[in-house]
Amino acid sequence: MARVRAGRVGEQIKKELSQILQTEWKDPRVGFITVTAVESTDDLSQAKVYLSIMGSEEQKEEALKSLSRGKGFIRSELAKRIRLRVVPELTFKIDGSIEYSSHINDLLHQIKDGKSER
Repeated sequence: MARVRAGRVGEQIKKELSQILQTEWKDPRVGFITVTAVESTDDLSQAKVYLSIMGSEEQKEEALKSLSRGKGFIRSELAKRIRLRVVPELTFKIDGSIEYSSHINDLLHQIKDGKSER
């Protein structure tokens, strides 16, 4: 039962965080960013936020640092939007699955193109 609630809260956090980062977050170092997933603990004390960030590795690291420094602001904005006794402690992580799937797709296209030339 707690796992189901944690999943629902995670989805709500994902939705609200996406809006906060698009409309409220005004840091020029953070470019195009997408919240891909949120995993919260069963007691809702912590949440891992997975992000897809466009740009070089340096830009991604700079964006993560910026978000980590602004955790207080982000949590306070979440608290205004979500009814929870305690807003989870946020940990930001880069989600590499989109880049990975794009890389696999490119490889498959290269294989296909190589076969069609023969």
